Amino acid sequence: MTTTTAVPLRLPANAAGLTTRPLTRDDAGAVTTLMGACEQQDVGEVLIEEADIVGDWQRPAFDLASQSVAVLDGERLVAYAEVYKGRWADAAVDPAYRGRGIGTALSQWTRALAARDGGTLVGQPVPGESPGERLLESLGYRALWTSWVLGMPAGRAIDPQPVPAGYAIREPRDEADLRATWTVNEDAFLEWSDRERSTFEEWTATVSRRPGYEPWQLRLMVDPTDDVVGMAFVVVSSGCAYVDKLAVRRDERGRGLARALLVDAFEVARDHGGERSELSTDSRTGALGLYQKVGMQVTSVWRHWAADVTPDHVVAPD
Repeated sequence: MTTTTAVPLRLPANAAGLTTRPLTRDDAGAVTTLMGACEQQDVGEVLIEEADIVGDWQRPAFDLASQSVAVLDGERLVAYAEVYKGRWADAAVDPAYRGRGIGTALSQWTRALAARDGGTLVGQPVPGESPGERLLESLGYRALWTSWVLGMPAGRAIDPQPVPAGYAIREPRDEADLRATWTVNEDAFLEWSDRERSTFEEWTATVSRRPGYEPWQLRLMVDPTDDVVGMAFVVVSSGCAYVDKLAVRRDERGRGLARALLVDAFEVARDHGGERSELSTDSRTGALGLYQKVGMQVTSVWRHWAADVTPDHVVAPD
């Protein structure tokens, strides 16, 4: 039986009285509340919901017990961090607890955990011009790409895009449809994303196994032979329809399929309470202009900051 060596989080002296432990599944609500408070402070709106957290935590390659840490003031969660596959970090500090060195300690912890798990680069997205961005820059991180959250102004909709003759948009019917959709999604995103291919099980953890999932949320574009050639995944939360994934097979591009999927996803989501429409894209995709052209406007800017990891970052257990 193999065990993973724990990575201790060493808090600064002016964080005396706070305690640490790994996160548990029961902490999903508290992490959502913490991240929501940070988003409200830094970008003026709450984007996260608990299903996002639960979906991420149920990915097969993620071990919450050995790849996360919580910082508590009594029973209250005031900061946390996690690192997925030695590369992808998330961390947050309650706005009321900033300025005590907790964020710096979490940065050191994420590097140490990434080093333990064989990573060579670790980073995370943070809001542009936020305290988190300034902290990471001061710690030697570098910005790798920029992301934008875009929304459709109230009362406006994307002009309809006809679906080509013989093509259709439908829901998935079975696992074969899900696997075909996963393939289209992964193939498209791996054209520009510097990561390894997600397994089907990892993909379904945040799509069809995401808490609250219903088949109408996954929109499949099929060709005249009923092969899946495009997909969109839409989530409705607090009256907002958010397109979380949108992809079209490379050989099927230039037919207006992506725009047709986008229009369809927002229309279907509206029938399920999504009165507002949002999505995100980043500078690696080159898609910002496309979304702006259909009338969407940038509502917040995020940047992915990352730092090199070396074996020197490994922290010996206490």
